[in-house]
Amino acid sequence: MSPYLTEITPETAGWTYSGLRVVALPPGGRHALDTGEEEMLVLPLAGSCTVTVDSAVFELRGRRDVFSRVTDFAYAPRDARVTITSASGGRFALPSARCANRLAPRYGPAEDVPVELRGAGQASRQVNNFCTPEAFEADRLIACEVLTPGGNWSSYPPHKHDEDRPGESVLEEIYYFEVAGGPAGPGMGYQRVYGTPERPIDVLEEVRTGDAVLIPHGWHGPSMAVPGYDLYYLNVMAGPGPERAWRICDDPAHAWVRDTWPGQPLDPRLPLTSTEERS
Repeated sequence: MSPYLTEITPETAGWTYSGLRVVALPPGGRHALDTGEEEMLVLPLAGSCTVTVDSAVFELRGRRDVFSRVTDFAYAPRDARVTITSASGGRFALPSARCANRLAPRYGPAEDVPVELRGAGQASRQVNNFCTPEAFEADRLIACEVLTPGGNWSSYPPHKHDEDRPGESVLEEIYYFEVAGGPAGPGMGYQRVYGTPERPIDVLEEVRTGDAVLIPHGWHGPSMAVPGYDLYYLNVMAGPGPERAWRICDDPAHAWVRDTWPGQPLDPRLPLTSTEERS
């Protein structure tokens, strides 16, 4: 029986590089794994933990949940032994990428995570760029968190990154979702993915906490936070290019939307989180 709530490997996804596991630990729980050919992050979704990477030990403060604060994290290189222990228990995401080079284990402080407010109006969202190329060194792995206030659309305009050309890089992408609850129970959101005549794909899915959508190619977006329920997603990306770069191409039919943003204010509910715990 798998110890993971979510387990996406290159083999199960049908691609080459990107992966994601989510492990839940009870109070006092412990989980150990070998990274093998993958570099990996330990990212608390809920709870705190101690992460041991070979002989390096990192204490992660973590967070109550993804809607309460920006979290710290740990980086584990390929060919490493990783052990996660949690006195109080919790859920921990392990985004990963197959890679060639072995870097040093490291700690990522929450205070060093660049928090970006992107878009405008009902396309306003928050992006926590904790493992993007400009923010944190890795060999292939790119990862970020996006928080979208209820009623807003993010990953918009629809965009893609499935061609190696100027302004675009090839990246396999995973969207992992969590949705804030409401007074009557769990919330929901929606995710759209569509392709081209040459490479068709057609996805319009309701998503709830714990769901994931795989994007091997094609236009993706919007990610829709329904009114009343804030939406969180973790993006995990990696690709074959010699440069670790996140370059996207907007769908030309909808790219004009970006030109309307300078005349609109950001959603005043943003930022939804910071390094301080949100009550």
